Amino acid sequence: MRPLIDLAYRLRRRAMALVGWRTRGVKVMAFDPSGRVLLVRHRYGRSDLWMLPGGGIARGEAPIAAAVRELMEETGCRLDAAAIVGQWEARAEGRRDTVWLVRGSTGDTPQIDGVELAEACFFAPDVLPAAASPATRRRVDELLGRRVSDGRW
Repeated sequence: MRPLIDLAYRLRRRAMALVGWRTRGVKVMAFDPSGRVLLVRHRYGRSDLWMLPGGGIARGEAPIAAAVRELMEETGCRLDAAAIVGQWEARAEGRRDTVWLVRGSTGDTPQIDGVELAEACFFAPDVLPAAASPATRRRVDELLGRRVSDGRW
């Protein structure tokens, strides 16, 4: 199953770049009661990187609703007190992408299905794993006041 998911992921990305699709997505900064941020590692794409959970926004869906849905789908965690932090434009892989960052809290323990996600763990914001994605590091550094947003996702 995993090779098929990885192939579908790569084909979808290539098709989106070729036709210049504009996509809309969310990333979620979910904090546990100790103030740690939830990061995930996917089984497809850049499976070596830890990143914020998230996904696409369905047609007619609000960013906060998408964030709540995506976090539940990916990790089984509820998102409480969800609020939009900001919106970024990304041009990764030749496609145009609008990304909303939604912040909230959860008291749940992440559960992975082993198909989409390889791991999901909470990390202290000032001690992220070495393999945290550059975008994840930028957002956390902005949250901690260590950098000002430069507009790049």
